[in-house]
Amino acid sequence: MDNLKQRLVHGAQRLVVNPVGRKMPVTMLETIGRKSGQPRRTAVGGRVIDNQFWMVSEHGERSDYVRNIKANPAVRVRVRGRWRSGTAHLLPDDDAKARLRSLPALNSAVVRAVGSDLLTIRVDLD
Repeated sequence: MDNLKQRLVHGAQRLVVNPVGRKMPVTMLETIGRKSGQPRRTAVGGRVIDNQFWMVSEHGERSDYVRNIKANPAVRVRVRGRWRSGTAHLLPDDDAKARLRSLPALNSAVVRAVGSDLLTIRVDLD
């Protein structure tokens, strides 16, 4: 069931959420494609706290953007229309469910509802 859930969510994100997010002032994460070497942008939810951007991946290490981070942790985050560079860190030992309580409520509710393998990610901003 989790694999089916992941495929459905991934399809919705790829076909609807990300294309819309690229055109609107939503928070975006830009990674470098591990195979293509091209910038890849994904709509995400999170929050800047003390010059760090915190977020939770709903499918953990199975998410394409997490795989890209593992290959190259240099990322950019667009928050409130402004791009900021940083270095992403995967935090598997962080309590992702607790972390979601400190992040934007609507996105956190969606991540909890559709998530199959939660993973906290911290981006240290330059």
